[in-house]
Amino acid sequence: MNGIGPSRATRWIIGLIVGALFAIPLVSTFVFTLRDRETGGYSFANWARVFDPTNTQVLTPIWTGLGNSLVLAVVTVVIVLVLLLPTMLLIALRFPRIGRMFEFAVLLPISIPAIVLVVGLSPIYLQIGRTLGTGTWTLAFAYGITVLPFAYRSIKASMDAVDLRTLAEAARSLGASWFAVVVRALVPNLRQGLLAASLISVAVVLGEFTIASLLNRQVLQTALVVANKIDPYASAIFTLLSLLFVFLLLLVIGRAARLRDGKASS
Repeated sequence: MNGIGPSRATRWIIGLIVGALFAIPLVSTFVFTLRDRETGGYSFANWARVFDPTNTQVLTPIWTGLGNSLVLAVVTVVIVLVLLLPTMLLIALRFPRIGRMFEFAVLLPISIPAIVLVVGLSPIYLQIGRTLGTGTWTLAFAYGITVLPFAYRSIKASMDAVDLRTLAEAARSLGASWFAVVVRALVPNLRQGLLAASLISVAVVLGEFTIASLLNRQVLQTALVVANKIDPYASAIFTLLSLLFVFLLLLVIGRAARLRDGKASS
C-alpha cells in the first residue's frame, strides 16, 4: 500500500525553502556586521571593536541587560514549573471537569497584546515596587503570565501521552506519598514536556521587549536598543549571539533528554 505523504523530493524542497527563509535574514545580518565603514570592504573590525574591553559605552548596558535577562529566565522557569505543573497534575488526577476552563484561562494571555497586559499590570507593579522593590527580577511575574500558553501546551502534550491516573494509582497502592508520586512517578515521565516548556520560557524571556520597556526595566532587548543608537553593528552582533545561545541551549536540552531516555530504556 502506497503512502499518501509527500515524496522524498517534495520533503527536501520544502525543507530547503523553510531553511532559506530562516537562513537568509541571519546571513544578511552577519554580512552586515562584517562591513568596514573605513575601507568600504568586509572585515571583523566591528566584532573586534564591540568586544574591546575599553568600549564600555556599548558593553556595559549589554552585559547588564544580559545578566538581568538570564536571572529573569531562571526565575520565570521556576515560577512556571512550581505553579503550573502541580496545578495541571491536580486537575488531571482530581478535577478533570474543570480542565477546559483552566485551559481557556491559561491560553488567554496569548490573545492579549503585551501593551494591554502592561496597562493592567501597572497598578499591580506599583504595589510590587513598594513591597518587593523595583528590581528587574520582579518582571518574572509578568513574564510568567506571558509564557503560560506555551509552557502549558508543551507540558500538556507530554501528559496526553502518559496514563497519569494509572501511574498515580499504582504508586499509591505501593504506599508512596503524593509527593513521592509526583516526584518519582509522574515528573520523570513528563521530562520532555518540562524541558520544552523551560526552553520556550527562556526563549520568550530573552526576546521580550514591550513589557520591559514600558515598565522601565533593563533587559537584553532594551539594552540592544540602547546599543543600536550608539553602534548599530553592536546590536546586530549581539542579536546573532543571543540566537546562537538559544540554539545551543536547544541542542543541549535535546541531547540531555535523549541520553536520559536511552538510559531509561536500557
